[in-house]
Amino acid sequence: MLLDDLMPAYDVVERHGTIVHAAPEAVFAAIRQAELLGGLLTRTLLALRAVPAAVVAGLRSASAARAELRDRARTRRRGERLFDFERAGFHVVAEHPPEEIVIGLLGRFWTPRGGLSASVSAGTFRAGPPPAGQALAGWNFTVTPQADGSSELRTETRVRCAPDVRWKFRLYWLLVRPGSGLIRHAMLAAIRRHAEAAGRVG
Repeated sequence: MLLDDLMPAYDVVERHGTIVHAAPEAVFAAIRQAELLGGLLTRTLLALRAVPAAVVAGLRSASAARAELRDRARTRRRGERLFDFERAGFHVVAEHPPEEIVIGLLGRFWTPRGGLSASVSAGTFRAGPPPAGQALAGWNFTVTPQADGSSELRTETRVRCAPDVRWKFRLYWLLVRPGSGLIRHAMLAAIRRHAEAAGRVG
């Protein structure tokens, strides 16, 4: 697995999966084409994620808080497909069609704005632990063909933290992990629906 090669050591991990009644090629294509943030639940959870940033901005001024919420709303609107995630600071760092795609992000995820790095590559992962004050996340989708012609779609998220911020991330992870899991399930369901509509088995 590409993610194993890129991130063999990590501090936290989250895994989810589903069966898709479509061929692997259709499922892999759907990872890029499906509207990943199209559901009400996903949009609500992402809206809640914007609240801390708005509160911090509100300490400066009410107009700053409103601007923060508008900025987050624009991000959610354009963050529906994988291409839009890339524009928002996520980076495809490795890919092996139609089996696996790995997305990477580097930043301060526990802060209101996330502090995402503008540049993340496979080299960022191979460099070892993330720089002081940051955490590195690897997020993949894998597609495995099944004997009946369907596919198993799985997603795994791993995070490795710089030692000085590990405790901060763990506190943050305790708060966001339930919502993060729900978002992952919603994304898998969106990919499943798209793939089955495009390439249903039988």
